[in-house]
Amino acid sequence: MDILSETIAAIRTGNPGSGLFVRHAPWGRRYPRVPGASFHVVLQGSCWVLAPGGEPIALGAGDVLFMPRGADHDIVDTLGSPITEVAEPGEPREIPGPGVRTALVCGAYELGRRRSHPLLDELPEFIHLPARPGRHPALRAAVDLLAGEIAEPRPGADAAIPALLDTLLLFLLRAWFDEQGDDRTGWAGVFGDSAVAAALHAIHDAPDRAWTVPELSALAGVSRATLARRFTATVGEPPLAYLTRWRMLTAARLLRESDTPLAGVARKVGYQSEFAFAKAFKREYGLAPGQYRRAEEPPEVVAV
Repeated sequence: MDILSETIAAIRTGNPGSGLFVRHAPWGRRYPRVPGASFHVVLQGSCWVLAPGGEPIALGAGDVLFMPRGADHDIVDTLGSPITEVAEPGEPREIPGPGVRTALVCGAYELGRRRSHPLLDELPEFIHLPARPGRHPALRAAVDLLAGEIAEPRPGADAAIPALLDTLLLFLLRAWFDEQGDDRTGWAGVFGDSAVAAALHAIHDAPDRAWTVPELSALAGVSRATLARRFTATVGEPPLAYLTRWRMLTAARLLRESDTPLAGVARKVGYQSEFAFAKAFKREYGLAPGQYRRAEEPPEVVAV
């Protein structure tokens, strides 16, 4: 897989959730922080997002708001409306009334809680992608398909909606990276730097290999100093530090999603000794690999 797809697959857990939310003015709704990422798409009407310590964000029809770390926030139909609801599972999707109608698709993704990834760590708390003619057509298409499946479920919707939510997450990130233009920094710049991308591909493709900076720089076609500088500037840490991070993320995914024996997991991420692997894993996650595998999975994220 490509770097972005692999990264999302490594940090995504559980099943995404989504739902259609309709209210008539006046209304105000609180969204507590969720253990993952979340988003809103305005299908009809307009509203304001109020974030603690931040400026209000105006959303119009077609706008998308993405919260990479599930930040808590309020949404109101207009500035000054009181908060009368708290988002929670099982509440009515639509409350009728005489005021202006606002419809949103709200969704949330579970992400690994104990070990993050710099791709998401460096993103702002709120990413606003306004609806603009001709911009991000793939994102717009995914939004339309998702909204249609949620508004009028048909046979196969239970399979289509999670797949569309995962596609939407990728398109959200693509759109954000595209918005950065030619002056991309951080992970937005990874995909435009062939040397860094080559080194990342090598690490992702073979985390079990004992990579060295000279090997990675030779593969990338640049000097060791150049690779180290550009890799650190975009990825957020030196190549071998990222290798350790990716090994641990890969191990965690194998422990969650497979029954591979611990010795096998250790070998797949570059450790010939199960003891050395367990020590490194516990240092990163705070749990031994066996404890991590047995640990109760976080509750499913339900979008409301």
